[in-house]
Amino acid sequence: MKCKICNSETINCFDSKILDKHLVEYYKCEVCCFVQTEEPYWLDEAYAEPINISDTGYMSRSLLISKKLTFLLYFVFDKNGKYLDYAAGYGVLVRMMRDIGFEFYWEDKYTDNLFSKGFEWNKDTPLQAVTAFEVFEHFVNPIEEIEHLLDISDTIIFTTELYPKHNPLPEEWWYFGLDHGQHISFYSQETLEYIAKIYNLRFYSDGFIHILTRNHISSTKIKLSRLSNYGVSKVISRFLMTSRTFADHQQIVR
Repeated sequence: MKCKICNSETINCFDSKILDKHLVEYYKCEVCCFVQTEEPYWLDEAYAEPINISDTGYMSRSLLISKKLTFLLYFVFDKNGKYLDYAAGYGVLVRMMRDIGFEFYWEDKYTDNLFSKGFEWNKDTPLQAVTAFEVFEHFVNPIEEIEHLLDISDTIIFTTELYPKHNPLPEEWWYFGLDHGQHISFYSQETLEYIAKIYNLRFYSDGFIHILTRNHISSTKIKLSRLSNYGVSKVISRFLMTSRTFADHQQIVR
């Protein structure tokens, strides 16, 4: 099987049962260290519910991401810029970021947005960055998707769990998502560095949030984003930004 990132030959590394019924082969590329499943014929079944019911961390993760984003957008990017949350799911993060004061919009082809209706992305709106949180691992054709995101913006801010160096077996790494079958693409740090190289991008990461961008960013500021865990983001949201909550309400009811 060809690697979906670099088109090199892959090696079969293991198989495992997905959705408690489909025996699926997993392949690893020895060139870019990308791991992928065989062609995912089970996705219609896996996406019977677009947000899988075992994702109990959905809300706490959105809260954590909103804190990290608040620091990054205020100190590293443009606090007055426009941002798109791609594959935004129920729209929780977009609502959180607008409540803080950032101008966020959303796009999602598959999930009914519950919390951010009225703030769909107008494709003519220029963007400071596009965000894609817990999305990359769902990509069937990752290169096509990444190219699409780069057509939207010069900067992609995203999360996906990095594939561990010790090559875990399915039962050793929860992120394979065997119970729901939606995770089919897995990236190591080497994979993301490879993607950055082929598209002449810069790659930054604090281990949780990753950035692919055509622009230079201070690595020190990326490292300092860890301060978001120590109240800095709360200070920004309470004293340095103006919430859009009521203004959004007025816009919607007009």
